[in-house]
Amino acid sequence: MKKFGFMPADILLPKKDFPKWAVVACDQFTSEADYWNAVEKTVGDAPSTLRITLPEIYLEDGDTEKRIADINVTMEKYLENGVFEEYKEAMIYVERTQSDLTVRHGIVGAIELCDYDYRKGSKALIRATEQTVIERIPPRVKIRKDASVELPHVLLLTDDPEKTVIEPIKAVKDKLTVAYDFDLMQGGGHITGWFLRPEDIERVGLAVNALCDGKEDKMMFAVGDGNHSLATAKECSNLSDSPLARSALVEVVNIHDDSIQFEPIYRVLFGVEPELVIAQLAADLGTDGEDYHKFICCFGDEECELHLKPTSKLPVGTLQTWLDDYIKKYNVKIDYIHGEDVVRNLSKEKGNLGFIFDGMRKDELFPAVLGDGSLPRKTFSMGHAADKRYYIEARKIK
Repeated sequence: MKKFGFMPADILLPKKDFPKWAVVACDQFTSEADYWNAVEKTVGDAPSTLRITLPEIYLEDGDTEKRIADINVTMEKYLENGVFEEYKEAMIYVERTQSDLTVRHGIVGAIELCDYDYRKGSKALIRATEQTVIERIPPRVKIRKDASVELPHVLLLTDDPEKTVIEPIKAVKDKLTVAYDFDLMQGGGHITGWFLRPEDIERVGLAVNALCDGKEDKMMFAVGDGNHSLATAKECSNLSDSPLARSALVEVVNIHDDSIQFEPIYRVLFGVEPELVIAQLAADLGTDGEDYHKFICCFGDEECELHLKPTSKLPVGTLQTWLDDYIKKYNVKIDYIHGEDVVRNLSKEKGNLGFIFDGMRKDELFPAVLGDGSLPRKTFSMGHAADKRYYIEARKIK
């Protein structure tokens, strides 16, 4: 199966109590202590991914080194004490009911990390969709480098309009063995997984590879969620002698799945003189011509429409490229905001300036990555926090 870009793996699952085992991705609810306190109460003393991951809300507590050491010890205990059942050469078809009751369909399997590159302009089979913040990788390396087990919250997107990879599995799921079927804690919806048969696994591999056949630029997957975790796995693979560390467990979803929706992430600047910023932006990028990107600029009780010459395929790229230089030069604070109403409310404060613009349609993602390389950070959001991937499957990396 090594000839395929997406492969089966030796997958670890808990033998029991999935509702307490599965916990949402570590980078969610980072300012909501009540959420994680409720998770602690739900889990109690039961085996749980809460004990073998590090929720980012705890990174500022000053005891990170101890937490990491405890995680590594707990991983070993879980392996030694029979918490896991290992399923050899497995893939799992997943149906996840989200908060809006739509169902996201995916397949859990492995990719080779040599096929992934997060650098802008990469021509690798697997690419980052958004700019990777290099500073976020070293702290994550500390967590993973001595770990014996990995737990993925990575979602890879495939551009499969004909629905040849994942969707055929739905038609045969009644013939498959159920891997798990339970409600996720804290409003995470419901999830069911089925083990693929050997013939299903081979068909999936062939279908994935066929997506690249005949294309000059062979881009197989784009990272939809968990890019910094995948970048960390890539860096740790270079530090490890174990061949197990050269691959990573992921879930692949089709960008054309009806459940996949992109939401724009807007920008707000703080402590500026809005009129001067707008004037500088217009002067630097120009406002003439029929081809333009439109922005709504909000400050105080005022709004104005600004047309700028495109410097990227997407409005967010045109704006963010300019903002990166501006905020660095003038040490301006910026925040990335969901929802037009939130932008307008924040912009009412004196010295604040908000930008509202057209978001990216999901059918624009692959052409944009192919054209511009990885997009600016915080280009889009793929679902609400409660709909993010939960840690369920695991895999030995030592």
